[in-house]
Amino acid sequence: MSRMSRTQPAPRLYRGISQEERRAERRRRLIAAGIAVYGERGYRQSSVKAVCEAAGLTERYFYESFANSEELLVAAFNAVTYGVHQEGVEAAQSKRSRKERARAMLYAYFAALQREPHAARVFLVEIRGVSPAVDAAFEEALRGIARNMTRVLALRGEAADELLQVGVLGSIIQIATSWIHQGYKPKIDVVTDTALRVSGVLLGRTR
Repeated sequence: MSRMSRTQPAPRLYRGISQEERRAERRRRLIAAGIAVYGERGYRQSSVKAVCEAAGLTERYFYESFANSEELLVAAFNAVTYGVHQEGVEAAQSKRSRKERARAMLYAYFAALQREPHAARVFLVEIRGVSPAVDAAFEEALRGIARNMTRVLALRGEAADELLQVGVLGSIIQIATSWIHQGYKPKIDVVTDTALRVSGVLLGRTR
């Protein structure tokens, strides 16, 4: 085989941007639009057309990245989950004790939900009960957060039990859901301390 036949063709550029980069940018726009549209109207009341209009793209670009609306919902949920979790991790980095780190993570979590109500709705409400595949994505996200929580809080012994952690996370998510439905009342410090007491199930079992 000659050198010429082995050489890969150079990526096609448009205004200095490769096709892959343009595709990735369209995907990011669709995810951002999905968060906005699902957060405002609700997933079940939203169409592919509505998401594409919000993203400023035609429907053919939707199917370039997603097979259906469920795939976009999961991608939107994962994007929100990653962003919220990263804020919590960064907030906890400067704290010394496990309790201080836990409270910093919780405060950042509730602050993000309050600051971005559309994202909060996707994260807490719209993801529930859509289909078994979406439910599985939600459960996997919880397990991922639990694993990261173990690392950040340096949990050991019984407190590192993943089932226990997922149970505590589920309780905190329910607190957050109720808080949102009540119009973000009581104040964020109060709801953070409430969630911290639930987290004490883990912190109190750490050895």
